[in-house]
Amino acid sequence: MELALLKGAALASKIRELAALPENEGRIRTSSWKGYERVDFMLDGREGLIVFPKQFAAGKPWIWRAEFFDAFAYADMALLEQGWAIAYYRLSNMYGCPGAVERMRTFQSYVTSTFELTPKTVLFGFSRGGLYAFNYAVKYPEQVKLLYLDAPVLDMQSWPGGKGEGPGAQAEWEECLSVYDRTEESIATAGCSPLDRVEELAAASIPVLIVAGDADIPLPIAENALPFEQQYRQLGGTIKLIVKPGVGHHPHSLEQPEPILAFIRQYAQQ
Repeated sequence: MELALLKGAALASKIRELAALPENEGRIRTSSWKGYERVDFMLDGREGLIVFPKQFAAGKPWIWRAEFFDAFAYADMALLEQGWAIAYYRLSNMYGCPGAVERMRTFQSYVTSTFELTPKTVLFGFSRGGLYAFNYAVKYPEQVKLLYLDAPVLDMQSWPGGKGEGPGAQAEWEECLSVYDRTEESIATAGCSPLDRVEELAAASIPVLIVAGDADIPLPIAENALPFEQQYRQLGGTIKLIVKPGVGHHPHSLEQPEPILAFIRQYAQQ
């Protein structure tokens, strides 16, 4: 089984390498995905995709998965059925760094103009995807309707740094320090984590939904979701925290996603 997984990963890597060749830049490939139309393309050497609903809701709304496309996609699929598109742009291992944020802006400009999607998106940030979603919303608040963060990384000292209750992840921590161009000492005071910048997001009046388990070992909610929610509320921000008793980092989201959908319906229309 392990050998098969390694071969599969190697094949996927080779496919991405071939797709990233300059001659494939901008080429749009259409396929069927779970009964829906899907388009894949390369943008600035990175993979992007859009899944289209069978019939768009008014205004052509869309959600943007910052990371982990199609993982625990209960809310994603429900919105797709209701006329929303799903977008994804592969920026893995960039941890929401400034370079990733600028690539995200390029992606949003491309998909809204090319596919005539509504200008503002609803960003989904699962796990480390929370770094991308938060940092993008802070830099470009006029492009974001709301954030749905699920078991999110909101303090890099907690994860991948492992400076609190959680075990951290050494390889990811080293990657994170590299893309932020920081040392372990300097990043602690550099204001790079969402928890360091809560005030900026609150000033932009962006509604935030967080779903997290209270038994999350890699990302303890006491170091991530809970302090973020408390600060955001104290600053007058609109935020809802759904805590899943006894649930760890996985499974993400809610199998019955109506509370998530209700929050999105309420605030995406404003």
